Amino acid sequence: MTFPSPDRRHFCLQLGAGLVGLSAGASWASSFPERSIKIIVPFAPGAGTDAMGRLVAGKLAELLKVSVVVDNRTGASGALGAQEVARAAPDGHTLLLAAAPFTTVPAALPTAGYDPIGSFTPVGMIAHGPLVWAANKDLPVNTLPELVALARSQPGRLNYGSAGVGGINHLVLESLKARTGTFITHIPYRGIAPATLDTLAGQVQLLTGTIPALAPYIRDGRLKALAVTSPERSPALPQVPGMQEAGMADFNVLNYFALVAPKGTPEAVVQQLNAALARVVEMADVKERLGKDALEPATGTPAQLAQFLQNDVEGWKRVVAHQKLKMDAF
Repeated sequence: MTFPSPDRRHFCLQLGAGLVGLSAGASWASSFPERSIKIIVPFAPGAGTDAMGRLVAGKLAELLKVSVVVDNRTGASGALGAQEVARAAPDGHTLLLAAAPFTTVPAALPTAGYDPIGSFTPVGMIAHGPLVWAANKDLPVNTLPELVALARSQPGRLNYGSAGVGGINHLVLESLKARTGTFITHIPYRGIAPATLDTLAGQVQLLTGTIPALAPYIRDGRLKALAVTSPERSPALPQVPGMQEAGMADFNVLNYFALVAPKGTPEAVVQQLNAALARVVEMADVKERLGKDALEPATGTPAQLAQFLQNDVEGWKRVVAHQKLKMDAF
């Protein structure tokens, strides 16, 4: 059996694709926007998703000449915010800043309360970047293959901390376990910060997180970076191998950021938002900011985002099914 990870590298990165689509015949929505636009960020202020939402909101406000506000609606691993956008009027004035939990949570939890494919209209991708496998400094491994060998020799003895059940940090572990036939005990936390603290303290031995979140501890030696979750190395951690060097070339898990709207949002409105988003991602200061956050700019057509989301959900569902994960609550 092939254990799929989301096929992010095959997502066609076409900066300015929305503008091309408009020139091919789509018309601008003459009355849009009629009022301020709200971007719902389904996580707390100060988190990486929140920072991305505020960056995009500020730039879209400049381009669309209208107020674009961020509204943090937290809870249930991002599901509450997604549910609110799914119920909103499909007119383009309420959007969701979607990140990896947008697809991992409903793939893992029947109680998520929304369908990432059926309840939303894709607008466009913004950026993506890998996670990093990190271990407590005292764990006697320095590479991912060494970790796999240790886990095979001591089934269930190693503990792994995640940001919560059904999130990308959880399912990336399950994907590794499925591919390698290992058993590593999952310890869910309420957020990645407490999981990181316990890994630093040696209460758990392993976790994954975004590069900006874990890089300070990697640099000062309190965590060991074993690999990044993309096939190639990341420019943000050039000394750390990618999954291809770890012997799993087809393993490719990237955190992503995208905008989606309620299902039924008019195509002309979606195209206008997509074109504006493409211009945002092309801005030099935005590219610089993304680079500092270990992210690559990535945009394209709404149809490309729709296919990406479909592949992502299906891939995670296969991991959940193979691992026989039973998750019915957050």
